[in-house]
Amino acid sequence: MKVILIRHGEARYDEVRLRKYPNQGFDLGKLSDLGVSQAEKVSKDKRLLGAELIISSPYTRALQTAAIISKNTNIKLTVENDLHEWMPDVDFTSSPLVGEAYNDYIKNRGLDTPNKIINWETYENLKKRTHNALKPYINKYKKVIVVCHGIVMTTFTHFDDLVENCGIREVELL
Repeated sequence: MKVILIRHGEARYDEVRLRKYPNQGFDLGKLSDLGVSQAEKVSKDKRLLGAELIISSPYTRALQTAAIISKNTNIKLTVENDLHEWMPDVDFTSSPLVGEAYNDYIKNRGLDTPNKIINWETYENLKKRTHNALKPYINKYKKVIVVCHGIVMTTFTHFDDLVENCGIREVELL
């Protein structure tokens, strides 16, 4: 199955901050005006032609991007919960160290280590979760669009892949 991976558009978090949502409350951040423009532009990309389904992360910024693409391409949209963003605190402790988890993840290259500052999701677990989310589609579709997050996309490309907002990567899943 050909998979067109698309990172969500630029997000804004002013409303999340105003409401004082902690940590993973940032998952509710919606697209900025630029993010909407990015999604509109990527929806016209020729690489999307022939796709049969759009599969999206449930997080607001990805789902809003996917909705714009779906509206403009008339491709059906579905949501897969396990395509959600990387988890900086799998125990949901609300630790003040959550803000430092990403840098710790990068420093350790996603590998589990006894020196982790907080129990963040490992690269191996992230890859297993996200790849399993797409398994039900492999024999049903020839080409799909997956709208998700840059760090999720790295599990289909490579660890150091820096994906720009609304950036596209193409992969084959067997």
